[in-house]
Amino acid sequence: MTESARFAGKVVMISGATGGFGGALARRFAQWGCRLSLTDLNQAELEVFAAELGTDCVIVAGDMSDSDTAARWTEHTVQRFGKIDIAINNAGMVTPFARLLDTDVLSAQRIFSVDAMGVFYAMREQLIQLEAQPRGDAVIVNISSVAGLVGAPGLGVYAAAKHAVIGLTKTAALEHARRGVRVNAVCPSFARTEMVANALDTDNADAEKHMVRGVPMARLAEIDEVVRVVCFACDPANSFMTGQSLAVDGGISAC
Repeated sequence: MTESARFAGKVVMISGATGGFGGALARRFAQWGCRLSLTDLNQAELEVFAAELGTDCVIVAGDMSDSDTAARWTEHTVQRFGKIDIAINNAGMVTPFARLLDTDVLSAQRIFSVDAMGVFYAMREQLIQLEAQPRGDAVIVNISSVAGLVGAPGLGVYAAAKHAVIGLTKTAALEHARRGVRVNAVCPSFARTEMVANALDTDNADAEKHMVRGVPMARLAEIDEVVRVVCFACDPANSFMTGQSLAVDGGISAC
């Protein structure tokens, strides 16, 4: 069975939907005939993007650090489509490199509120709905990071938040396995996304070389390389894989 056949008609929720990974995922699932529920910060950008996809879409603008956004997003999804099949909690942020002792407290709180609590808020609402709807082959994929698997000098609070995402993923996988809900995390290293370019100044070759100095493959990940693994985790054919953290990191976590 082709991917289009396996995914056709599925209801797919994606946060951070107009960014690098989110946008690429939305396009991929739209091509496969999925119905989409998208959220991001900017209403106008969501409207333009959704109009380009050529599939049935729900859009909800909001900040994932606000629990109300997760509640409204899930409510609108279920009102429109009646169920959730796939939820991809992708929204996140990163800040420039700084040692822990140089990290601003407000910045640290903001990172944790988006990257960890935002995933918790979204997943909690999704799991409430998945518990209420008939048993199926539903799946949640949380976007963590290789920084959630190893230490990350200069990105300590970001690493802590991404470690929290993996803890949430494993716990939810165990708590909901008997309901047939699979929960996995994908853990990329830095990829060639706009967020990375803007936050970490990768527009010049020297900055990029510095960023990939610890990557055995000596380069950034391409967006499609990460998207393919997210789709693998979402695939109904992977019906016995849950509670896993899938590294897409050029070998970093093998060191």
